[in-house]
Amino acid sequence: MANNTNQNCYDSSQIQVLEGLEPVRKRPGMYIGSTDARGLHHLVYEVVDNSVDEAMAGFCDRIEVTIKADGSVEVSDNGRGIPVDIHPKVGKSSLEVALTMLHAGGKFGGNGYKVSGGLHGVGVSVVNALSKKLIATVRRDGHIHRMVFHRGEPECDIAVIGDTDETGTTIQFWPDDEIFETVEFNYDTLRVRMRELAFLNKGLRIVIEDERTKQKHDYHFEGGIVSFVKYLNKNKQPLHEEPIYFYAEKGTTTVEIAMQYSDSYSENIFTFANNIPTHEGGTHLMGFKSGLTRVINDYARRFNMLKEKDENLSGEDIREGLTAIISVKIAEPQFEGQTKTKLGNSEVRPLVDGLMGTELKAFLEENPAVAREIVGKCLVAQRAREAARKARELTRRKSVLESTTLPGKLADCSERDASLCEIFIVEGDSAGGSAKQGRDRRFQAVLPLRGKILNVEKTRQDKALANAEIRAMATAFGAGIGEDFDVTKLRYNRIICMTDADVDGSHIRILLLTFFYRYMRELIEGGHVYIAQPPLYKVTKNKVEKYLYSDEALEAYLNEIGREGATIQRFKGLGEMNPEQLWETTMNPENRTLLQVSLQNAIEAEEIFTILMGDAVEPRREFIEQNAKLVANLDI
Repeated sequence: MANNTNQNCYDSSQIQVLEGLEPVRKRPGMYIGSTDARGLHHLVYEVVDNSVDEAMAGFCDRIEVTIKADGSVEVSDNGRGIPVDIHPKVGKSSLEVALTMLHAGGKFGGNGYKVSGGLHGVGVSVVNALSKKLIATVRRDGHIHRMVFHRGEPECDIAVIGDTDETGTTIQFWPDDEIFETVEFNYDTLRVRMRELAFLNKGLRIVIEDERTKQKHDYHFEGGIVSFVKYLNKNKQPLHEEPIYFYAEKGTTTVEIAMQYSDSYSENIFTFANNIPTHEGGTHLMGFKSGLTRVINDYARRFNMLKEKDENLSGEDIREGLTAIISVKIAEPQFEGQTKTKLGNSEVRPLVDGLMGTELKAFLEENPAVAREIVGKCLVAQRAREAARKARELTRRKSVLESTTLPGKLADCSERDASLCEIFIVEGDSAGGSAKQGRDRRFQAVLPLRGKILNVEKTRQDKALANAEIRAMATAFGAGIGEDFDVTKLRYNRIICMTDADVDGSHIRILLLTFFYRYMRELIEGGHVYIAQPPLYKVTKNKVEKYLYSDEALEAYLNEIGREGATIQRFKGLGEMNPEQLWETTMNPENRTLLQVSLQNAIEAEEIFTILMGDAVEPRREFIEQNAKLVANLDI
């Protein structure tokens, strides 16, 4: 065998050492998750989190976030200011160390911070590494210190540029367009997170401003998470006027819980550890759920609302209509992974469980009218759950051999590998007929719906499952529904909503999304739900046909080919297309455009679904008035 020296030479010269911030620029996704819009906004959160840590330590009560007209973002606080003296170990200013060295920070066990959101010292240095320019200004020790960086490298040494009697840090950065797919910040995305942080840190004022659009919001909540719960329930009818609030402190750990029941049918529990949203829950959520279930059942038994022969209320029964915020602040949080989505500290569970056991029990005994309202709602939920269980059994597919009959109107595909399959949910028999004829039968299934499905936001699960169209979808998907939903049993990798581009089509689409969000949320979280984009126009000129998907595209195309002799056909519905047209424009994977439905912010999603699909009319009217001007390409 010939010895290829170039290929076989594997020695120390082949080992690449990335120094300083090089690893971040080489693999940015490892540090901020992605280089899309989500990763871009994560840069701002990293800087703001440092300022919030100052607030939690008691040294800062005001943070200002500004999207500048030049595309940069400036974050300023009135904390102590990042230290600027020479670091004894490195021989550089501490400011330079914090901004240029990974895993350098004040949160590893010194006395700088009792509690913090950042633990690994990668936050602000990562922002510096991924910015084409960053200016750090520190006000402390009577002076204003300034340092400028380009793509993580210092431009010059730290310099004193003036005197001041104020303290604090200002970080201004311009994200690197060589790294990010977009460098345009979305004001609303940042605003929602700033509001959340203000809720979670009682008394902290966060001001956010957009110089591009002149928008500005000032967030300051003396009620903290109690205000947060009130805000989440503002479009619902609460069962008791004031949220129930508990606070406990043990050593360096603090627990805050605010909760309120409403007349809604969904549970909304949001958990945080050191201000970081723990989307996957963790030990604080487990402690809350076990404590809540035990206390409510004990109360119901003691006051004979549950008889001896009655089954205990389940956790699901007890949490129906509950909105709760659980916020823990802990010196040494253990998260599962750098993404910090699940809290692992074992000592937190008994602390939260015990707090619920003493404080909630006392609250119920002191407020018997409220207690009866809550337990009464739980008992009604229990009866509905039992009815829903019976209904679910009709929709559940147990196995390939022992399965319930698939819906008669489903045109299934022949492929059995779910990862290759997709199902189109279409409106009406007309569009369903075209879709069934036009599809690729190997991997594309079609399920036509008759009319509009039930608005599940206003309906309990047992009533929802009595709806024929909802049952048909649940049976076709094969993964169960509600508490029984198991995404691993899903028969199709892509579920595609294909509706008309008119008011009715939009309404059906939002009804479908509401159903998926409430009863099959993992579909959305796993990226299985898509919205088809059928064309709005067909332009024919000189026997050349072109399909166009927006008014802007139509205008541009007509300007290109000339309007004379051009025939324009406007599609109002899918039923107007023949099978070949529908395949070519909307169903063919090579040509079609699909919009993937994602869940970026659960709290914001919850608010929108409640506004649009809930009982309260006034918030919906306000939403429509504010957003009507943004609507395009909608037939009335």
